[in-house]
Amino acid sequence: MNNPIYLDNQATTPVDPAVLKAMLPYLKNKFGNAASIHHVYGQEGKEAVENSRNLLAKSIKGYSRDIIFTSGATESLNLAIKGVCRKYKKNGQHIITQQTEHKAVLDTCRTMEEAGWEVTYLPVDSDGVVSPQSVFDAIKKETVLVSIMHANNEIGTIQPITKIGAICREKKVFFMVDACQSFGKLDIDVNDMNIDLLAATAHKIYGPKGIGFLYVRQKAPKVVLEMQMDGGGHERGQRSGTLAVHQIVGFSKAAELSIGCKDEENHRLGSFRDKMFQKIKSSHPDVILNGSIKLRLPHNLNLCFPGLEAESMIMKMKNVACSTGSACSSANLEPSHVLKALGRDSELAHSAIRFSLGRYNTEKEIDFAIKEIVNTVSLIKKKSTSTV
Repeated sequence: MNNPIYLDNQATTPVDPAVLKAMLPYLKNKFGNAASIHHVYGQEGKEAVENSRNLLAKSIKGYSRDIIFTSGATESLNLAIKGVCRKYKKNGQHIITQQTEHKAVLDTCRTMEEAGWEVTYLPVDSDGVVSPQSVFDAIKKETVLVSIMHANNEIGTIQPITKIGAICREKKVFFMVDACQSFGKLDIDVNDMNIDLLAATAHKIYGPKGIGFLYVRQKAPKVVLEMQMDGGGHERGQRSGTLAVHQIVGFSKAAELSIGCKDEENHRLGSFRDKMFQKIKSSHPDVILNGSIKLRLPHNLNLCFPGLEAESMIMKMKNVACSTGSACSSANLEPSHVLKALGRDSELAHSAIRFSLGRYNTEKEIDFAIKEIVNTVSLIKKKSTSTV
């Protein structure tokens, strides 16, 4: 293998060639500003944006008017939490989320705490699943927003979103979902799931970096945001800034492709993932799976290697590109907050590696990666015992 086998697809994915092809015209002859509607260049841009908006809305069973384009999921989550809380602060100042959320949610919630808001961080079970009953019990008259991610970025655990959404609707509390890891991979119906706000990004589904959307329900109930970015009043006054037409087109094409091949791709990657786990576990029985094997994204495998240090392992596995967890936290020397929430101690958490498979992985690559992982673990164990 000339290049390392890429098994870090939850950090980001390569752009699909069909996505790149769809984007290129809007970087060349169709370069117009979508807000300049008085000439053909701008009209082409606006038409492309609205067609993309409609496709993305339909992919989650929403309406095009509900979609706000952003620079990515982090901005979407910030806009949702701050926008809702500041608009509805007279209704109460209480947010509910879970301990295993992405830092984009947790850090934003902490910003709201500094502004005087109360935040309840719900625990999860040993598989990383939050209990709908705990959400129900935590809601009080001051609660404005519940934020629960659909699928975890480190351990792949899928949350009971439909049950939680029903509780939020019954209690008349806004429900927000971080769908960054699930959009294009799992079925999402914002109506059946009673989702009021939803964040997604393109670069997790073989689209370009730097583009995402925030779904904001406009009816039954209507959600109103306090704008966080001043400017030209783009996106119906919700998010100012010139729209990146080529990225928006790429996002919608990536979504179309991902949803179209979702079932086949999930089956193929799930079988690769299971093969990896079984082979690694058979060679090293002490390996520990993090998260649920059933309620899990099919392309995610997060393992603890007791007694070993993940960073050292990854450095030695030069032919496999993987990570210790969230790409947004990879420079942090603190143990994963997700694994700590599962009950892993610091030493065990520091032994965890996330392997996330993708569209372009072949069975030959997976077989090669398995050998590389198994041999590296064996080598490190042998060296550690020989020095004792």
